Amino acid sequence: MILTDTHTHLYYEKDPELRAALMQRCLENKVSRLFLPNVDSESIPLVFSLTEQYPEHCFPMLGLHPCDVKENFKEELAFIEQEISQRKIYAIGEIGIDLHWDKTTLSIQQEAFRIQIAWAKQLDLPIVIHCREAFDEIFEIICELKDEKLRGIFHCFSGTLEQAEQVIDLGFYLGIGGVLTYKNSGLDQVVANIPLEHLVLETDSPYLTPVPFRGKPNESSYLIYVAQKLADIKQISIENLAEITTHNSKLVFGV
Repeated sequence: MILTDTHTHLYYEKDPELRAALMQRCLENKVSRLFLPNVDSESIPLVFSLTEQYPEHCFPMLGLHPCDVKENFKEELAFIEQEISQRKIYAIGEIGIDLHWDKTTLSIQQEAFRIQIAWAKQLDLPIVIHCREAFDEIFEIICELKDEKLRGIFHCFSGTLEQAEQVIDLGFYLGIGGVLTYKNSGLDQVVANIPLEHLVLETDSPYLTPVPFRGKPNESSYLIYVAQKLADIKQISIENLAEITTHNSKLVFGV
């Protein structure tokens, strides 16, 4: 069985022994493919230290997280673009719009999002979208820029069935994580109506920890709890669920 965590910040753990233990628990739980998004220029070395240590299991992607789009965002983008030109990466991400913390930066978040979508098209890479309280704003830009090259994942999807269908109609996958295990999230009812061919799994560790560890730091090994919950909803074995969602991840990332 091979489970794929399409979105994890496991590199935040800098202690070598603790990080090795995190990876060991992943492999014990059959989580053997991990895709790592940076968030800003400073996190790039952390991403590559992990992907270089575990090249068979960890795959990098680069972008500027919307919460890190500040006054100096063009400098940050220039630095990240330079890094992209010198690295092998598998997606532009995570990118998008976040209006939960700061609505005043919407215009520059939109600009940064458009710029990075252009990178993805130029490099023929998928994008990994961070969307928080900004579905309409993101959807508008995706519709505006949609062509045969624009593809990717709506990371940490927790929206409505209608929104899920809009995402799928645009050719994107839905990233399903720990929220699926939360009692009153409603996400279980949404994914029950979505074919598995449109879904990939993720943890977003160290955030959004699934039940039964909710309230504690998340880790990629906990993906197995998300996978089991989704398998139960779909009434299939976790092995079958792993095979389908890992296949979907290979279609997205090309590896």
